[in-house]
Amino acid sequence: MIYLQLFLSFLIVGLFSIGGGYAAMPIIQSEIVAKHGWLTVEEFSHLVTIAEMTPGPIVVNGATFVGNRIAGIPGAIIATLGSIFPALIIVSLLAYLYYRYKTLDTMNSILSSLRPVVIALIASAGLGILLNLLFGQKAQTIENLNWIGLVLFGAAFFAMRKLKWNPVLVMFLCGGLYLGIHLLLGSV
Repeated sequence: MIYLQLFLSFLIVGLFSIGGGYAAMPIIQSEIVAKHGWLTVEEFSHLVTIAEMTPGPIVVNGATFVGNRIAGIPGAIIATLGSIFPALIIVSLLAYLYYRYKTLDTMNSILSSLRPVVIALIASAGLGILLNLLFGQKAQTIENLNWIGLVLFGAAFFAMRKLKWNPVLVMFLCGGLYLGIHLLLGSV
């Protein structure tokens, strides 16, 4: 039964992941945190971090991680297959349609109309992850604000956007700084 749930949950994620992995974050969170309770919100933010740091699409990495956590290697395989199956079918169909009708203005209008939706999905996922970083499961008040996380977020954002640093370097630097600060403060 768990294998069927994993397959169907990630089939839904794969089916509605229009716009890529970041746009899929709200759908993944809805399926694995809210609907099934396979992960907590904090574990979900860790999943996003791990899936982002490892090579490959974030949805596939997330499916593999969750499937393995819930049902071992067979669960990882089944969840991963569920996440890629819709893309296999949809991309094959869209590639055929695009190459057949790519000169039509209607095709360009359809593709342009999807951009705002994709941006909204990405922003929603990013804001949810940021709020989890800043407040965790606590009430969103200034007393509960994670100041270290806020400063590191600002520094990472600045380093990647203005200084054009490599995101992997920024992740390692911020991870090391965060760990070092917590070890110095005795919080870890």
